[in-house]
Amino acid sequence: MDNLTFRHSILLVEGLQVTPQSTYVVFTFLLLVYVFIMVSNIALVILISTEKNLHHPMHFLFCNLPMNDILGTTVILPRLLQDILKETSERYMTYVECVVQAYFVHIFVAACHYVLMIGLTVRLSHCRSKIENPFCDNASLFKLSCEDGVVVNNVYGIIYTVVLFSFSILSIFVTYGKIANVCITSKNKALNSKAIKTCSTHLAVYLIMLVSGSTFIFLHRFPLYSESRKLASIMFHIVPPGLNPLVYGLQTKEIRQKFVTFWCREKGAS
Repeated sequence: MDNLTFRHSILLVEGLQVTPQSTYVVFTFLLLVYVFIMVSNIALVILISTEKNLHHPMHFLFCNLPMNDILGTTVILPRLLQDILKETSERYMTYVECVVQAYFVHIFVAACHYVLMIGLTVRLSHCRSKIENPFCDNASLFKLSCEDGVVVNNVYGIIYTVVLFSFSILSIFVTYGKIANVCITSKNKALNSKAIKTCSTHLAVYLIMLVSGSTFIFLHRFPLYSESRKLASIMFHIVPPGLNPLVYGLQTKEIRQKFVTFWCREKGAS
């Protein structure tokens, strides 16, 4: 197993570091989270797809969001659940599988930027065989390399991340500023209440994604905080997909009414 072919073709995935006593507890928790994410997001897609009254641009946008959440979660959690039940020394993955997983992980985040990043990473040779993460992403891939070219990836990644987060925060600030201005000048209490309710839940999900996303991206540069980085990376891929159906689905009046009608019809039929 120490030959050159193995070291360059087969990778050892570090995974989550859990004690033997907590293995099944963590496995059960993540499995339940995965089932909830899949059921809630698939139900939202089916509801929007089958109800003609929901065939509007806004609802199709809501349909695209759970599809993205299903992809992002499925790329991560089944493999993670499998690795939790394995010994740390048995969590192997081929380099090709790792690249494919990293590609779909970053499709979930921001496609164009990370396709380029992964392209820059794959061109590098790798002299290491350990993925220091629960799953493969671009940062984990370029840590396999010992070439000087890895500096290019680091610089490009940091600059783009700062620009991306800055633009995102600025956009949110401007958008919410305009919404707040409308609420202040408007005397419609019902409209203001709806705006505050919708925006507060959206802002909560956005802040979770922003904090967890920026945490695991920047902590990749600091090995001392590897466990905190792992926790943040897992949160980024399970918390928003779990909250989005509740925030964007049940908070939307038309979707909520259709869901209640469907639920009552099925309950009456049973």
